Amino acid sequence: SATGTHYTMTNGGSINSSTHLLDLLDEPIPGVGTYDDFHTIDWVREKCKDRERHRRINSKKKESAWEMTKSLYDAWSGWLVVTLTGLASGALAGLIDIAADWMTDLKEGICLSALWFNHEQCCWGSNEATFEERDKCPLWKTWAELIIGQAEGPGSYIMNYIMYIFWALSFAFLAVSLVKVFAPYACGSGIPEIKTILSGFIIRGYLGKWTLMIKTITLVLAVASGLSLGKEGPLVHVACCCGNIFSYLFPKYSTNEAKKREVLSAASAAGVSVAFGAPIGGVLFSLEEVSYYFPLKTLWRSFFAALVAAFVLRSINPFGNSRLVLFYVEYHTPWYLFELLPFILLGVFGGLWGAFFIRANIAWCRRRKSTKFGKYPVLEVIIVAAITAVIAFPNPYTRLNTSELIKELFTDCGPLESSSLCDYRNDMNASKIVDDIPDRPAGTGVYSAIWQLCLALIFKIIMTVFTFGIKVPSGLFIPSMAIGAIAGRIVGIAVEQLAYYHHDWFIFKEWCEVGADCITPGLYAMVGAAACLGGVTRMTVSLVVIVFELTGGLEYIVPLMAAVMTSKWVGDAFGREGIYEAHIRLNGYPFLDAKEEFTHTTLAADVMRPRRSDPPLAVLTQDNMTVEDIENLINETSYNGFPVIMSKESQRLVGFALRRDLTIAIESARKKQEGIVGSSRVCFAQHTPSLPAESPRPLKLRSILDMSPFTVTDHTPMEIVVDIFRKLGLRQCLVTHNGIVLGIITKKNILEHLEQLKQHVEPLAPPWHYNKKRYPPSYGPDGKPRPRLNNVQLKPIAEEREETEEEVHLLNSTTL
Repeated sequence: SATGTHYTMTNGGSINSSTHLLDLLDEPIPGVGTYDDFHTIDWVREKCKDRERHRRINSKKKESAWEMTKSLYDAWSGWLVVTLTGLASGALAGLIDIAADWMTDLKEGICLSALWFNHEQCCWGSNEATFEERDKCPLWKTWAELIIGQAEGPGSYIMNYIMYIFWALSFAFLAVSLVKVFAPYACGSGIPEIKTILSGFIIRGYLGKWTLMIKTITLVLAVASGLSLGKEGPLVHVACCCGNIFSYLFPKYSTNEAKKREVLSAASAAGVSVAFGAPIGGVLFSLEEVSYYFPLKTLWRSFFAALVAAFVLRSINPFGNSRLVLFYVEYHTPWYLFELLPFILLGVFGGLWGAFFIRANIAWCRRRKSTKFGKYPVLEVIIVAAITAVIAFPNPYTRLNTSELIKELFTDCGPLESSSLCDYRNDMNASKIVDDIPDRPAGTGVYSAIWQLCLALIFKIIMTVFTFGIKVPSGLFIPSMAIGAIAGRIVGIAVEQLAYYHHDWFIFKEWCEVGADCITPGLYAMVGAAACLGGVTRMTVSLVVIVFELTGGLEYIVPLMAAVMTSKWVGDAFGREGIYEAHIRLNGYPFLDAKEEFTHTTLAADVMRPRRSDPPLAVLTQDNMTVEDIENLINETSYNGFPVIMSKESQRLVGFALRRDLTIAIESARKKQEGIVGSSRVCFAQHTPSLPAESPRPLKLRSILDMSPFTVTDHTPMEIVVDIFRKLGLRQCLVTHNGIVLGIITKKNILEHLEQLKQHVEPLAPPWHYNKKRYPPSYGPDGKPRPRLNNVQLKPIAEEREETEEEVHLLNSTTL
């Protein structure tokens, strides 16, 4: 038949098909082609819509000057939206940085001359601050001085301790209350959800204005409360919220979900750019870690968005050091070949920490979901904040803001440093101030600092496991970097002392002469920070570039690469997924990870629905059903779409109709078209069949029919099906045999199948039929010919088993 011929030509050719969604509509039905909440977009359909829109604009642009202007506006709207996103991201990041610094210092005291100054700014203008005690100035008052009038002594210490805990609990309580009441989506880091959204999933409100506003406020509160979390991950969420909100100003992006995701990819690059002051690292982060679809045009726009965001943040200068981050450092000494060994050991530590953290944190989050504890998020945050504050205050390294701690650990010991980490015994002439101070023996301050750092390391490791995932904005980058920096600094000091006392050893003899500066402990802290962050997130290229942009040292790329790759290899030995993929799996989001390889030997027929025990496949016929029949089918089932077949007898595929489009089209027809009733015949065919004169007016729905749905045969290997779903971003794929519909495979079916295969790993040897045949044998195991219907064998799976009535029922049933 003509329809069958048309189907044969277009089947599977959705990308090049000339049949478009709205081609045949006299008047587009509002709402058709949109998506419900928690549904996956159809990338192929969205790309087709965009190409159609582009062709329409190009064909009209020569008609008038107005049409030409509209065409130019459409072409420039992409650059405009990423510019606005970059400006907003940079401004919000600057605001968050300044507010978080001020509120962190508020836990310890207040500046009487200007309440809005933090501790450092307060003492800048003081003439009475000495170099040795640069943090002490009359303008800055601790809470003990204000409340009980004592600056020193046990009474002062206890009062400051109590006020520190009070402010920490107040900030944490306010943050979790705002999240719970106004924007539940504002909690967590947001990166797992953004990865899922960029892969085509829709979570309404996740990138909305309320989420943006509450996340910005609560991020400041959460960081200031002293919890073991960072602001870097949530800044990516904040930037993506800006990108999403601005995309609604431009019809090109507001009406097309696939195009909107290009803006979100650029926004995530801007987020990392302002989080770390690393524009190129941000672009690579978007490409390597979060983006699902990343064409060349998006690469340029991401680069531009990251540039604009970094420029705005640099103009605001939130840290007063003309840098984009607090812990920017520069090292002046080269690294030596023998140092690769400790760098690789730090990489091993990073990989082990990453594997431990992922397992422990996921186990805790799973427990939170499955027990009563998860029902009291406010109580959980208060308990975690209280434990953190009580344990953190006595140790100066845990009391510090985490970014300040990383800055202190990264910084090299120069002649102007007053930190106890730089309390070395001076063997040199004190009047000779040089940049490269030779390696010296450690003093008592260094040993006590190492002891405190060891305690801080244990504290950070334990608290980060319980903090990541609570109901406040919480990033993972900074706590992971802090853990690595602490471990790295300890290793660096150990190697430095070893080189000083044993400079005649074989490994040190060539480089570390007496009086030479050959070991930089700060460099070890930086390498350790990169290794631990790599172990948790499994980032490689983007992470090395981010840390390199932080330090501005090209010559340290090799140590960084060695440590990051080692941490990834060690981490992958315990489990291939990073923390974000683990949280995606824990939350059950429909995300097909492109990094995972499909190594099993199943076929499409093993995965398709309906299964043997399921009811038969729900389908529509092209001209035999009434409006009432379709409405009943929609009400009785929960499927997102229905294959349309020629007739119950033929069962050849015509197209695919989405549930949402059917519902909207029928509602619209009942309101706008006269004579459409429950008994009206619904026609998906090109020509309406001849009806009796007294029958009601038919309803033509060919315009909402996808004439070229993707199909595979029942013997297509699942590795090919999974590749098609990944690379084309499909929602569903129909399974046919000689043009007859057998079933359907959705993204959810594939994810369930992958999960089953993980739990029951197949033997490595493939089954006999994998390399031999892709079709069932003509004769059954009993030697008799297999039954056929309409010249199609009824054996959909190429495994030897007896025929069952359900398979015959699948093709025979009149209720199909």
